[in-house]
Amino acid sequence: MYSWDDDTSDWAKPGSYAFAPAAAPMRAAEAARAAAAGPRTYADKGGPDAQLVDPKKHIESRSKNPIVVAVDVTGSMQRWPFEIFDRLPLLYNTLSGYRGDVEISFAAIGDAGCDRWPLQVTDFSKGFSLEGQVKALYGEGGGGDLPESYGLFALWADTHVKTPNADHPFMIVFGDAPMHETIPAGQVGHFLGDAAQDMDAVTVWNRLAAKWNIWFLRRPGGARGDATDAQWGRAIGPQQVVHMDDELRAVDYAMGLIARSWGHFGDFKENMAARQDPTKIKQLEDRLGEVKPRVLACPSCTAPIPVTAVGRFTCGYCHSTLQL
Repeated sequence: MYSWDDDTSDWAKPGSYAFAPAAAPMRAAEAARAAAAGPRTYADKGGPDAQLVDPKKHIESRSKNPIVVAVDVTGSMQRWPFEIFDRLPLLYNTLSGYRGDVEISFAAIGDAGCDRWPLQVTDFSKGFSLEGQVKALYGEGGGGDLPESYGLFALWADTHVKTPNADHPFMIVFGDAPMHETIPAGQVGHFLGDAAQDMDAVTVWNRLAAKWNIWFLRRPGGARGDATDAQWGRAIGPQQVVHMDDELRAVDYAMGLIARSWGHFGDFKENMAARQDPTKIKQLEDRLGEVKPRVLACPSCTAPIPVTAVGRFTCGYCHSTLQL
């Protein structure tokens, strides 16, 4: 299990990687908090800490670099919160070394049609405080059919989350299923506490993708180009869907995407080389090399480009032709 200090003695290649020196005082302070709290645990429990993860709440981050990490916790996905928790210090210490104001909110997604806690969300937090936020989540492991309530999460993120100082911040969604096409008004009222009509889930994701840099990291096992890929492609753009080769490297995929965008991919590969076999690094690098972030605006006139635009695209404002 990873720790909050700079100790890498239990890594595959101890001492071969050092976190950003400038952030060392911050890491030392968080390590002291962790030591005072005692050993890290993530024991099975009967439910979430409802007061901390209630999706009726509204959250805000004043950071320029907030990140939302959402995890499908139904069925076979239910172990993922444990995997993320195990790597939580690694995730935060790595990314905060690149951007010191990083704050993270976590979400657990289920099926609102049959699960007791189909959407759980945490406040934005940083450092050791993230431990308490993740511990409050519960991997229910339900889900009554193939589609899950990703749309309910998207509506929450679109209407209950504020990031006034951020420009297209990262949102990482780990999953393996399609979404229910419709977000029923009754579920919105019951779980989010908002008055609403039935809504189209893909349309809500389109709206959210105009504000966030969203990636769907798909668990191994799905066929490329299938109905799940097609639906997520309509929702956030086909180039934002990544098929992972190894679900145990899920956090590495997320960190790799963010590090690449922030100009620190070389450092991230050194980080991963200290922990992983070279074949794993090559596998991840090749997979991320296949996907390119979507173009948000026309380079000629800065007009917004639709989320679903791919291939040859003609700007409706300046009539420039782009190859997306």
